Amino acid sequence: MARPSARAIFLGKRRYAEVHGWQKALVGARTAGRVPDTILLVEHDPVITTGRGAKLENVLFSREALAARGVDLEDTGRGGDVTFHGPGQLVGYPILDLRPDRCDLRKYVRALAEVMILLARDEGVEAGVVDKLIGVWVDAARPDQWATAPWATELAKIGAIGVRASRWVTMHGFALNVDVDLAYFDLIVPCGIREHPVRSIASLVGRARSVREIALSAAKHLESALDLPVSAVVDASDMRDPTSLFLPAPSLPLEVSLG
Repeated sequence: MARPSARAIFLGKRRYAEVHGWQKALVGARTAGRVPDTILLVEHDPVITTGRGAKLENVLFSREALAARGVDLEDTGRGGDVTFHGPGQLVGYPILDLRPDRCDLRKYVRALAEVMILLARDEGVEAGVVDKLIGVWVDAARPDQWATAPWATELAKIGAIGVRASRWVTMHGFALNVDVDLAYFDLIVPCGIREHPVRSIASLVGRARSVREIALSAAKHLESALDLPVSAVVDASDMRDPTSLFLPAPSLPLEVSLG
């Protein structure tokens, strides 16, 4: 039987805590079979997030110092260490039920990497994966080529991945640096990796489409990489509360008339 199409929704720019709450609600609804597979695409206000494997020393400033710079600090339940999300970065949160035939987290993580590889290629950047290093990588000296890590002159990270699955329903996901202010990454040790820098598409090739434009054109790459049908991306960036697009309506209490 064919798998129903996953919904894809671009939320625009949102604070992390709000979207994290929506993710958790979606996971519960997806686990209960009340909603279909759903992919949230978003551009966050500046935030540093910590995963289950995070080392606190990889956050280089106090919560108060970060707040003074307009940067939130949020603990999450995803895998991985410390990362940054902010304007100019496309973040994707697939809420997918991997059952019954997709219960392979390594394969799923590789599929998320492939999404970013395909999106970067559209912008003129060739990227790939590196053994023992999570995420998506480029040769900053030759961004139009990727001949695997051993041949890279200047290995740099362009995309991060951190996931969690409960009863094989996924949350969290990927973050692709489109035209993000790279100075924010000086606030942390990104993913605990000191020896390789972080780059963005714009820093590599001088320009990039907006996050919104890339998000709205992402359905074909999500479909190809994740190997499931994905509907055209809905633009909810101007909606104050877009949850009616992806969360089930709350159950109303029954009215009982006595007498």
